Amino acid sequence: MRPTVPVNVHMKSSEELTIGELADRFGLATHVLRHWESMGLIEPARRAGGQRRYGQDAPARVALILMGKEAGLGLRELSAVLSAADPMDHRDLLRRHVVELEQRIARARAAKDMIEHALACPHRFADCAHARERIAARIPPGRTDRPPTCGEA
Repeated sequence: MRPTVPVNVHMKSSEELTIGELADRFGLATHVLRHWESMGLIEPARRAGGQRRYGQDAPARVALILMGKEAGLGLRELSAVLSAADPMDHRDLLRRHVVELEQRIARARAAKDMIEHALACPHRFADCAHARERIAARIPPGRTDRPPTCGEA
């Protein structure tokens, strides 16, 4: 006969985190975790008096949420992705987000190029032909460039 080992079915308090402990660990305000809970992103256990208690998996979940936010995903998008049995069930959402990221990267590169040119340019900004070209390219066409509408011809 094998000896029995006593098993504690309740997590020790040292294995659980309070909302304050979890928030402090990541430098977050507790209201952020409460908001994430209301969005269905995290689900703490409730103890006596309604106190939230977070298990050992909570730090990884918070880290994953923060990574998603850093990648530019909104909380609703994160909720959809993280609530699925397999996050890859949301490939369309993730593909659309990749396109958005590529557009943001392109805009950031263009801004960086413009600033680097401004720093290296020997001319005043108002006298720089490159700057004038970039400014002109950003000006939408005037109203005279549109085709006439009914009654204008």
